Amino acid sequence: MPDREIAIIGGGPAGLMAAEVLSSAGHAVSIYEAMPTIGRKFLLAGKSGLNITHAEDYSAFRTRFGKTSAILRPALDAFTPQDVRDWAAGLGTETFVGSSNRVFPTTMKASPLLRAWLKRLETQGVKILTRHRWIGFDGQSLLIEAPAGRFAITPDAVLLALGGASWPKLGSDAAWTGWLADKGIRIAQLRPANCGFDVRWSDIMREGFAGAPLKSVTATSAAGTFSGEFVISHHGIEGSLVYAHSAALRDRLEKEGHAELVVDLMPGRHLERIAKDLARQDRKASFSTRLRKGAGIEGVKLALIRELVPPADLADPERLARHIKTLPIPLLGPRPIEEAISSAGGVTFDTIDANYMLDMLPGTFVAGEMLDWEAPTGGYLLTACFATGRAAARGIIDWLEHGRNRDR
Repeated sequence: MPDREIAIIGGGPAGLMAAEVLSSAGHAVSIYEAMPTIGRKFLLAGKSGLNITHAEDYSAFRTRFGKTSAILRPALDAFTPQDVRDWAAGLGTETFVGSSNRVFPTTMKASPLLRAWLKRLETQGVKILTRHRWIGFDGQSLLIEAPAGRFAITPDAVLLALGGASWPKLGSDAAWTGWLADKGIRIAQLRPANCGFDVRWSDIMREGFAGAPLKSVTATSAAGTFSGEFVISHHGIEGSLVYAHSAALRDRLEKEGHAELVVDLMPGRHLERIAKDLARQDRKASFSTRLRKGAGIEGVKLALIRELVPPADLADPERLARHIKTLPIPLLGPRPIEEAISSAGGVTFDTIDANYMLDMLPGTFVAGEMLDWEAPTGGYLLTACFATGRAAARGIIDWLEHGRNRDR
């Protein structure tokens, strides 16, 4: 016989992972998911290759969560990147380490893993109710809106795993912020994370190079210097290298009203070498020819130089070389949160206990992207969602066994 009735609100990675832990412990678990299907954002993340975790040394991995690294440490220690890989293998999904130590399923897709996962949950008795949207509280009960009508539930424990505010069309619309705030729960402002940025491009740049990738470059901000690539978009810049800097750039824009991403277009060549090679070029040749022969720059990199370098510097080899090595891209602001891969902000950690239970709502727990943390892309986000889902599930078990009567 099941021990307790537990409601999980949200059918994303954190909620599903909690359901697995709770149901394996013998509890009756019901997942209430507003969308017609489970794991929509999880599937979108795996559309071009599911980056499930990261294979860098764990001592470095656990520092990738900024100011919340220490807070998340116990959850991550209990479900490390290697544990993620072992878990996926247990569901029949083998993984491999790709570029930059990112870990992917050998199939590169999310759907086979999700199908096997849902099959396991079904076998463990988890009830999944789609098109069942949580719409707030009614006293101690939760109101659910479903195709058959509105009803209230009063389970023994609740886990909220509703995600942040990115990609609301997939279910994460952050409607929960008002309902929790009304209960006195502190919520840090939700802001775009792992996002693109607006740039005031000329029509030539926007119309001629939107979608063009800048490959084999490095970029520098307050976050540090990283190598990789990014894409010129119609609005500005986006892509993995930009996302690695997005938190630092967003914070700088909010604090000072301006920010720049400084790009090295030729990280494999020293400034002095570039300047000498440019100086040797035939002055009668076109600028594009001199730049291609002297620095190996053409295409979108050439366009970016024409766009951002003062005309007076284009003819001076030394000044042009400095721009090639340290080209600042001035940013107007981050793209809207609805377009971001993830969001920062959410339920603050000082409102939950070590078991991920809300201090103001005994028996109600929170996991995943609803919490106030952020991380770069590269498998960090997904691993932390898994880990906090499992940590909250263990917290629920502990509370049901030892703390429930004490909190009443």
